[in-house]
Amino acid sequence: MIDQQVSLRGAGAGLPVRPRTGRFLVLAAVFICAACGLVYELELVALASYLIGDSVTQASVVLSVMVFAMGIGSLLAKRLRCRAAVGFGLIEAALALIGGTSALVLYASFAWLGESRYALVGFSLAIGVLIGAEIPLLMTLIQRVDRQDPGGAVADLFAADYVGALVGGLAFPFLLLPVLGQLTGALFTGAVNAAAGGALVLWLFRRDLSSRSRWLLVLANLSVILLLAVATVLVDDFERAARRAVYGDEVRVAVQTGVQEVVLTGSGRDSLDLYLDGRLRVSARDEYRYHEALVHPAMNGRHERVLILGGGDGLAAREVLRYRDVRELTVVELDPAVTRLARTDPALRDLNGHAYRDPRLTAVGGDAFTWLRAGDDRYDVVISDLPDPGITASAKLYSAEFYGLVAESLAPGGRLVVHAGPLSVRPGTFWTVEASVRAGGLMPRPYRVTGRLSGFAASPDRVNGDGRDPRDWGFVLASAGGPPRLGLAAGAPGLRSLGEREVRTAGRSAESARVAGQQPSTLVHPRYWEGE
Repeated sequence: MIDQQVSLRGAGAGLPVRPRTGRFLVLAAVFICAACGLVYELELVALASYLIGDSVTQASVVLSVMVFAMGIGSLLAKRLRCRAAVGFGLIEAALALIGGTSALVLYASFAWLGESRYALVGFSLAIGVLIGAEIPLLMTLIQRVDRQDPGGAVADLFAADYVGALVGGLAFPFLLLPVLGQLTGALFTGAVNAAAGGALVLWLFRRDLSSRSRWLLVLANLSVILLLAVATVLVDDFERAARRAVYGDEVRVAVQTGVQEVVLTGSGRDSLDLYLDGRLRVSARDEYRYHEALVHPAMNGRHERVLILGGGDGLAAREVLRYRDVRELTVVELDPAVTRLARTDPALRDLNGHAYRDPRLTAVGGDAFTWLRAGDDRYDVVISDLPDPGITASAKLYSAEFYGLVAESLAPGGRLVVHAGPLSVRPGTFWTVEASVRAGGLMPRPYRVTGRLSGFAASPDRVNGDGRDPRDWGFVLASAGGPPRLGLAAGAPGLRSLGEREVRTAGRSAESARVAGQQPSTLVHPRYWEGE
């Protein structure tokens, strides 16, 4: 067959263009395919981090499996070198189909099966094998177009591959995600991949293909592009169905902002749930326990000027504004869409007590770390109402450097309170936060609140990896002059959780406390602020 004779033909023989032009077209295809391949990788990492959590682990799994699979793909491609043109065309069609639909299938497996880890590994393996098979076949094809020394050919191929990867890596966060979203972006990338690979083989190497191979490639690429187009048309219906499967039937708001996905469920104030990137941020069933325990211990002392980092939902602000002697409250929220929702959504607005109407409150949009570094104001109380410390993206907001900036922003006698995650299921994270506060130059006093009714994810398997839901909230109260006393401020407003007499004394084990040179801490319910 003609396909089997590709490697025996002279360089450039039978091509519709001059060798130099053909070489440019092959390198252009390498560039496009490399960009698409990196988008598939980033898409898997981003979606896995969203669905499963712990972005470091998910990135490690995807990249390590994919690189391993690329080695396998390179070995398998040796069998296709004698039919490089048709082999490359079919591989690109398969890669476009698998990579383009990977986000849809991954999201569907999570929404309806409650498990996406196996799908993640499977797609990483399949995409890696197909990407690994590209370079050996492209090496054969570029030699077919313009025979040159192998070192020069490899250099050209890898240069085009690396530049394409750069473009794909930049296009994903700055173009595809904000304009098309995760699912549509993956489908569009697959269509571009199929069109580029198919066009290169069917036009530039058409004389190297038998009639049967030509029709096979036409049918395969058209089928892939058609399937991806149909999926693109139906993707909105799919997302709505998947959200109902994940969040229930009462999804009222679902929007992808420039920062995160914001989902609001529930028909009224008492049933409201707010999810940020799939993680439960607010549940009306028990949010008062969290926000009362977060805010009121820190208000025991001077509190005329208060700073809330995060907390764009307005619920921590609601508790602060219950103190009549608060003169100024500043809320620094990264995502302006959250503060806008807190101002305009009737149920959330009622839940936060119309906090944003209070003239004492000033809302600022920006990153808390950057804002603290640039500012020179001093505050009596700083409340860190930030995403869960177990989320890798928020790690810098729980660092010693961050708490050092907070310490500089505190007025004499000022206090900091930090949400440190659930002690019951993440003790390591909790005590790491406590140690970071201490390293930042503040003296911490940890405490927790029990009686938690809600977890922090839309599905239990995303909580800790073992299906356990947290049943408490952990906090760290700190000041520069020594560990602050747990207690209520004089004239503090009545708290809904005051009538619950649950005391939890917990801390480091005796051995870990001895190694750390500390005594185990006493963690108390808000009813017993006296603590240690």
